[in-house]
Amino acid sequence: MTSYHLPSQEQQDKLVSLFKELEGMPVLNKKKLAQVVKRYPKSPGKLFTKYELIAAYRKLAGTNELKKEQSEIIALLRKKPIRTSSGVTPVTVLTKPFPCPGKCIFCPSDIRMPKSYLADEPGAQRAERNYFDPYLQTYNRLQALKEIGHNIDKAELIVLGGTWSYYPESYQIWFIKECFRALNEFGKLDGRDEVLAGYAQMNLDLEKMKAHVLSSDPVENKQKLESKNIDGQNLEKTYNQAVSEVYTAPERLGGFDKYQAAGWNELEELQKINETAAQRCVGLVVETRPDNISEAEVIRIRRLGATKTQLGFQSLNDQVLVKNKRGHDVAATRRAVKLLRLAGFKIHAHWMANLYGSNVEEDKKDYDKLFNDQDFKPDELKIYPCSLLSSAELMQYYQDGRWQPYSYEELLEVLSYTMINTPQYCRLTRVVRDIPSTDIVEGNKKTNFRQIAQQHLDKIGSQVSDIRAREIRNQEFTENEVKLTEVTYQTSIGEEKFLQFVVPQVDSPAKIVAFLRLSLPSDKVNGKAREGALGQKPFIEELEKSAMIREIHVYGQAVKIGNKGQKRPQHLGFGTKLIQRAQEISRKAGYQKLAVISGIGTKEYYRKKGFTDGKLYQFMNLS
Repeated sequence: MTSYHLPSQEQQDKLVSLFKELEGMPVLNKKKLAQVVKRYPKSPGKLFTKYELIAAYRKLAGTNELKKEQSEIIALLRKKPIRTSSGVTPVTVLTKPFPCPGKCIFCPSDIRMPKSYLADEPGAQRAERNYFDPYLQTYNRLQALKEIGHNIDKAELIVLGGTWSYYPESYQIWFIKECFRALNEFGKLDGRDEVLAGYAQMNLDLEKMKAHVLSSDPVENKQKLESKNIDGQNLEKTYNQAVSEVYTAPERLGGFDKYQAAGWNELEELQKINETAAQRCVGLVVETRPDNISEAEVIRIRRLGATKTQLGFQSLNDQVLVKNKRGHDVAATRRAVKLLRLAGFKIHAHWMANLYGSNVEEDKKDYDKLFNDQDFKPDELKIYPCSLLSSAELMQYYQDGRWQPYSYEELLEVLSYTMINTPQYCRLTRVVRDIPSTDIVEGNKKTNFRQIAQQHLDKIGSQVSDIRAREIRNQEFTENEVKLTEVTYQTSIGEEKFLQFVVPQVDSPAKIVAFLRLSLPSDKVNGKAREGALGQKPFIEELEKSAMIREIHVYGQAVKIGNKGQKRPQHLGFGTKLIQRAQEISRKAGYQKLAVISGIGTKEYYRKKGFTDGKLYQFMNLS
């Protein structure tokens, strides 16, 4: 791990004085920090950066008459605090370019990336610089977040790229195993040089084969592969053909794909270590298509440690799906959601506006269906208005006039409608995809359209009440202000209870402090059988006669494991109180057990709450 070296003695003296002044302040805020930093410049006309301040403070705390490291000072110095304000630290990693079963006309086909991703997107750039290697991506992301002041004890691993279920199982296991290895080793061991040496040797072998040589330099890769770029207006070669030629075939010919393979035992060993590691995986997300979800696939991703799936709904209109060559119908989405709900997964859906064959009014109807039809009702949602990209087949439809991007006014109308019609149990994770404007041929290029829509809604007096809009974040409160409320709604498998601790507000929706998602499958209540083709018993045997905690989330800036929140929500007992309420509801409804779909790094927490380990889940006896 790279280490920070303290500057000259003169600069050290300035830093010590700066930190002493911060320690002596009764109230700390950004304005006062800026004033203090200006009083102790690094050199004439140059100030210390936040990175330098954080690194130096961690080195100097506890010396030179300074107090031991104070979390309040780290929080003040922290860059981009929004990244961990939801209580966990997101670590996003991308899988390598690989063939995809989809033929969607709107999907970009950048052969430097896994399908549907663009090389100019921030997360994609980080992945390419790390050879799409899971160990390098995870380790380097943890280090970058730590260096700018974030607590990294509780990581949510978000695995993106193409269709996860289409990658070979041995690659899937290896990829997750290496993510866990990076989490377990961070701060203790550094295996990055060894991993990089392996890629250097692989490149030497690829050169002998006259195949494409991997590079961690995006500029170099862009130049080398420019002749193989896919033109959406003249599709002489598909993404799958190009990727197979550039990556997949050489890897197999050279036997390199065998290095990116692992077995279940290897993964399980590292998962066991992570249960008590310093950096724990408290949630694992994989991204896939509805038509790739089956009972066997649900069990496989659960074995990997996954707790949430990102699922591309795109549209709930069969005609629109056909016109966009999506490759599956709405029935496949219904079945996928039902199977994932039965297994306790959080459903993070993707939905697209402005698809070919739709319009503003049809988009509104489609969005209503997301939450009015019990077969859907996602827990989280990304709204992606269709963008025109040069490598997508949609270019042909634009050129001949069959499809046009929405105007500013049309897009504002649709996005405003979605934001005010999202129920309080759902979190709008993203509104408009963060695609660089240089990649968009025509249409909206504003990545802050969510903010634009919010300003419009504020102006007309409409309120947004999804989870993200109500997160407590850094707002202080007293425990006496906090109230428990419950939202009940029906799903395809039974009843769902959304339990939430909130702080009421005067002129806006109550701020959310913590919540719990409780699933009450209908076939397990007093012997009542569930209707439908899936039968009366769950396909995962250990879940029989169980209610299910699908998620517990406590908001506020991430707090180190074991620390108290001090007016911040984490570690103030809200999780325990929510579990107790879930027990009461489940017991009263007639369930014998309360199950939880725990992340690998949360198992220890649930054991302390009275849960015992099953094969894939943890359980509490209610009798």
